[in-house]
Amino acid sequence: MSVTTNARGSFALLGVVQAVLIFTIMILTVPLPLVARELGLGPSDVLLLSAAYGLSFAALLLLGGRLTDRHGGRRTLRWGLALLAASSVACALAPDYPVLLASRFVQGAGAALTAPAAVAVVRRLYPEPAAYRRAMATWGGLSVLGATAGSVVSGPVAAVVSWRWLFAVPVLVALAGLLRSGTLPEPDAAPDPDREPAPASRRPALDLRGALLATTGVCAASYALVASTEHGWSSPGVLAPFAVGLALLLAFAAAERRTADPLLPPGFLADRRRATALVAVMATSAGTALAFVLLSLYLQQLRGWSAADTSAAFVPYAVALLLSGRLAGPLIARYGPVPVTAAGLALEAAGLALLAGLDPASGYPTGLLPGLLLLPAGAAASFAGAAVLATGGVAPERTGLAAGVFNTAMELGPTAGLAALMALAATRPTVVGGYAAAFAAAAAGLALTAVAVAVLPRGGTTKSTTMTTTNAPERTTRIKEFTS
Repeated sequence: MSVTTNARGSFALLGVVQAVLIFTIMILTVPLPLVARELGLGPSDVLLLSAAYGLSFAALLLLGGRLTDRHGGRRTLRWGLALLAASSVACALAPDYPVLLASRFVQGAGAALTAPAAVAVVRRLYPEPAAYRRAMATWGGLSVLGATAGSVVSGPVAAVVSWRWLFAVPVLVALAGLLRSGTLPEPDAAPDPDREPAPASRRPALDLRGALLATTGVCAASYALVASTEHGWSSPGVLAPFAVGLALLLAFAAAERRTADPLLPPGFLADRRRATALVAVMATSAGTALAFVLLSLYLQQLRGWSAADTSAAFVPYAVALLLSGRLAGPLIARYGPVPVTAAGLALEAAGLALLAGLDPASGYPTGLLPGLLLLPAGAAASFAGAAVLATGGVAPERTGLAAGVFNTAMELGPTAGLAALMALAATRPTVVGGYAAAFAAAAAGLALTAVAVAVLPRGGTTKSTTMTTTNAPERTTRIKEFTS
């Protein structure tokens, strides 16, 4: 079957895979109190369990991107899906907390291999710049869709059957991906028409030193940010891992400048459009995560809602997200990713500003629902536009790197954002007042990001750029600038 005939079905499957990777982050968010009661977990155990998947996912994404660029999207995708399926089965059958925790970490590792590999396969499915841009506009909205599905589905399933059955979703999707992987294009089956396939001798080196420094640095710093929401920044349990993580990341940055084939080329983030798009991804993911976490706590702990009722409260959110996601692609095709991303950020900021009016007596129809409709409408547009900006103008052999950086921003946004916003919330005398302050601060941050995106150059012409690496053999790579 040709790539042209197979592209639509393959993209649909890969899109479901991407959504499920984010779905898997959220499946324990709503039923976490049930898991804690069943396994007898304390606050620290719950904290680590809630963060385990995201920690390993974010920490290993750069390595996953390098493996993708080195070995091809299809092969790396198979590795990631196999690891995801096996670890998901282990989560479902986990007899105790240590096994469940370890399995969640392995799940995140499987996701870190799968996410950049899936984008690399999409690049092979749609080698033409315009087609790839349309595909990435759709791709950008899949993550927030997966997060919403996790929040909506997890409560009823946990209440009616068991939280363990939630892990059947990543198992089934991973198996479907493995069965269908033989129909996906080979690494060089659909190369860029202006570029010869790179020989094996020119594949990027693995850069194990950079991978080790980046993985341990991101993991340590992310854990400190997560732990700060419970222990405070003055705690040794927060300061120590944060200092270690920061030192490792600084060592990573220094090492990359001296490496012939670095894991993250120093010039990769120098592009203003790409860097601003990654900030937009972080801000958008932080805002949506804040809404899920704080409203779940508000409804269950302060208003006494059940897990199933809390999940039902997010159904309008999911509907608004689907509708906005369908509109984002055509809007980007007509107006370009810059105005669509800026407008999405502004809408999301407006939704969070409405939620900032939260008080102990807020009703659902008038107090929560308006914000729960504006927020997803903006998030879908923002993610779609930012995905195009962040992955545009990247050479095919760097697709895994671009996807890894994009997904890293998406994972670090909630980690860093929630830590800062929850710390702000803790300074207020009442719980609900703290939630309102966190929503207001997030709205302000998104509004500022919207302004930063809005003033970006629109572009619109194809041009050649070069990417060089310090101390590397002298070479230049012509790439197409196809975002507008």
